[in-house]
Amino acid sequence: MDRLNILSLLGLSLRGGRLAVGEEPVEAVARARDARVLLLATDAAEGTRRRCEHFARAGDCLWLQIPFTKAELGRALGRTSVAIAAVTDVGLAAALLHRLAELDPEQYADAADRMDVKARRAAERRAEQAAHEKNLRQGKRRRKAPPAPKAKPPAETPPERAPDGNRPRGAKPYRSRPPRDARPKPKAQARPYANSRPVKKGKGSFRKKKEG
Repeated sequence: MDRLNILSLLGLSLRGGRLAVGEEPVEAVARARDARVLLLATDAAEGTRRRCEHFARAGDCLWLQIPFTKAELGRALGRTSVAIAAVTDVGLAAALLHRLAELDPEQYADAADRMDVKARRAAERRAEQAAHEKNLRQGKRRRKAPPAPKAKPPAETPPERAPDGNRPRGAKPYRSRPPRDARPKPKAQARPYANSRPVKKGKGSFRKKKEG
């Protein structure tokens, strides 16, 4: 009876589009990280077993050899024979592993516990996603934290006064300017060519013209 329940659950998964059958479909869902558990028939070839292990590593998922032959899986899934299949729904995978654990606890109990952890995490993620979408529909958003108050610049302190109160401490001494009449007058610039005669343009010198 337990074996028939497992086969009927696999058929239900196939009708619901949650089961990939055959090497190529299984490889596609495994590489897309959509596979939750890979199932291998007891009489599958050694090459199919190696490929199943490779698909499980690529998709980071579990793989198990279930107690059914290729012909038994084929009859349950409407095929001639099925050597490998992949369950893509975490809830169906958990239910399948629990039924396998009831059939053979030593071989499948650990895998069922691991799948329970994955199913619980998936349920938590779905709940968080649903709550987030509900908040978006209702227009709720996270409140922004108020901006931190800006620090005021330090007030300028007036310079300290000397004990006598005449001028600030550390300031340069004040020097009074002399009156305008007492200021030294700037020296006149020397003109070296003040008494020289201007040079006339033309040929010959001025002396030659005078003698002629």
